[in-house]
Amino acid sequence: MDLGLRDARVLVTGGASNIGRGIVHGFAAAGARVLIGDIDGEQAEKVRAEALSRGAASAEVAELDLTTEDAGERAVERVLGLWGGLDALVCNAGWSEPRFLLDDTDRARWQKTIEVNLFSAIACTQAAVPPMRAAECGSIVYISSDAAFGEIRQAVYGTTKAGLIALSRTVAKEHGRHGIRSNVVCPGLVLPESPDAIGSTSLWSGGRDSIFDERQIEGLSKALPLRRLTTAEDVANAVCFMSSETLARQVTGQVLAVNGGYSMP
Repeated sequence: MDLGLRDARVLVTGGASNIGRGIVHGFAAAGARVLIGDIDGEQAEKVRAEALSRGAASAEVAELDLTTEDAGERAVERVLGLWGGLDALVCNAGWSEPRFLLDDTDRARWQKTIEVNLFSAIACTQAAVPPMRAAECGSIVYISSDAAFGEIRQAVYGTTKAGLIALSRTVAKEHGRHGIRSNVVCPGLVLPESPDAIGSTSLWSGGRDSIFDERQIEGLSKALPLRRLTTAEDVANAVCFMSSETLARQVTGQVLAVNGGYSMP
């Protein structure tokens, strides 16, 4: 089925590794033009080449740290400069270091998590809405998490991801009249499919066990109604659907869990 995304102008933040990489691949397969925003320029260049090989009409890289001043604005301005407009924004940049709440007492760690996961999305949204309003059309998709609904060892991370849901619904209510749709995709656990799927700055770069060990992964898999883990491609399919004005023109303010049934918001 045609998603109507051919030549769409898309910005994906955190687009170089794991879920973000999968999302870029999804838009590429639909023939979109994609700007890969990521702090890891080397890994982003690899994903750029992959995107072009998968059918992207164009793919470019914006190497930037979204926690720095005006980074969100610069990313959006780059898309506007390249292609004259912005059709879809995917706020995927994220960071997590799982800790139990009472052990997670380092305020600097909290600040990093909040800056990467929430403040960067706010900044990108504020930059993206004006050109979308001018075009009277646009989609914003926020990548949240099952942790938004409360998970062990995910207090600060989950709080930021819950914030994205509130942000998305506010954008949907304030700017639906301007033709802008705003939705959330909540992935379950997505393991990198291969070493090529992550860069040196990825939260997975320290090894899979630094995030979830085998015992935890096995326990989570058994708890899923579908008994299988989510892949980056699963998330990408949901994001591309939500971004499609053809297929999702009446979908806004919604939360779609892509997690094998672990949570059902």
